[in-house]
Formats: sequence, structure tokens, C-alpha cells
Amino acid sequence: MIVASGPVIPNFGHGSSCEVNNGFFCTEWVSAHWHDTLEPALVQHVELALLAVAIGFAIAFLLALLGLRVRLLDAPIGYTADFLYTIPSLALFQLLVPFTGLTVWTVEIALVSYTLLVLYRNMIEGLRGVPAEVVEAARGSGFTRTQTFMLVELPLATPAIMAGLRIATVSTVSIATVAAFVIPKGLGRPIFIALEQDVFKTEILAAGALAVALALTADALLLLVERLITPWRRRARTA
Repeated sequence: MIVASGPVIPNFGHGSSCEVNNGFFCTEWVSAHWHDTLEPALVQHVELALLAVAIGFAIAFLLALLGLRVRLLDAPIGYTADFLYTIPSLALFQLLVPFTGLTVWTVEIALVSYTLLVLYRNMIEGLRGVPAEVVEAARGSGFTRTQTFMLVELPLATPAIMAGLRIATVSTVSIATVAAFVIPKGLGRPIFIALEQDVFKTEILAAGALAVALALTADALLLLVERLITPWRRRARTA
């Protein structure tokens, strides 16, 4: 449920001619309402997505370690993640509300659930994809099991893990716009309000464009991080 905290869409009887006529995109409105509407929503959206991805990554990593060491648990964990991913976001929000209420945790539990499938699958496949002979060579060199995992297996699995993290982050940014159905936060809030109040085009386009830009920026930053922490891949491509 959305609770508006004051008008964010202009009365079509006031403002510039673009606003009065509900034009396709009114730059005057964006400039006037950046600080009181769009910027706060953008910051809230970043917070929602960042928290969900961070928690999801931690949970998925622990589950991947468990699935890697205990093969019998891999399938049940994978099927559970698959099932959670198939539940529509609005339906999952509604299922959680009776237990967690109209709170941030309702949104975060749902968002975290959607990250698990991609993160877990990529982590487990990345770790299992490390060549056995490389692991054996490390153990033969005197590495302990922990050292082999941290210094050999994990670095070699990093590209697959980062690929999953990028996909999970972009999808979380997208799904987080629906969070406004539960709490008045994120870029979904101005979109929902604009739809309720005469479908004000500028607000919808501005908030939507910010969500797309945020997803693309997050993906680009994670790609940069991946390149920084896997320098051997750059050297291999150069060679």
C-alpha cells in the first residue's frame, strides 16, 4: 500500500505549459522536484537493493559451501531456490505481509529470495568447475584445504560468481520498484503515485529512467570490480 506524503505531481492547472498539458517529458518538473521526490527515492532504492544483494550473497555463499561439501544437499537447496524464484513478487509480498507487516523486512525477504537462485547456481558451478588437477597440484605443494580453497578454488571461481552477482544485482534493482506496493520507498513510489494521479508522464519516465540507469551503473561497477580482482584474465587475453 502506498502512502503519499504530499503532492509530488503538479496540479495540471499550474506550472509550465508542459506540466499543464501533461507533456511527454517536462524538464522543469524534474528540476523542481529532484530534491524532494526523485533524489530521496533513488537513495532509498539503492539502499533496498544493496541490502538485499549483500544478504543474498552471504546466504548463497554459505549454501554453496554446504552444497559443495555435502552433495546430497545440493539438489534440495537448488530446488528451493528455484521455487522461490518462480513466485511472482506481488504474490510473495502479500504472503509475507501477515507475518512481517508493511515493513522494510517484507521487501527485503522477498528481494533476498529472488537473488538466491542465480547466486547459488553460479557459485556452485564456478567452484565445481575448478579443474581437479589444479586442486591436486595445490595440495601437493603443501597447501591446506582452507588455503587451497581461498588461494586456488575461490579465485578461479570468481568469474562465475561475479557473473551471478551482476545478474542478481540488476534483477534486484528492477524488482525493487515493486516494493512501493508495500512501503513508500524506492523509485517505484513516484511511479505508482504518478499512475494513481492522472498518469503524469514525466514522473513515470524520470523514475523509470533512474531505475534503468541505476541497474546499468551497478552492472558496470561490478564488471570493473571483476576485472580488478581477476588480473590474470586480462593477461591471458593479452597473451
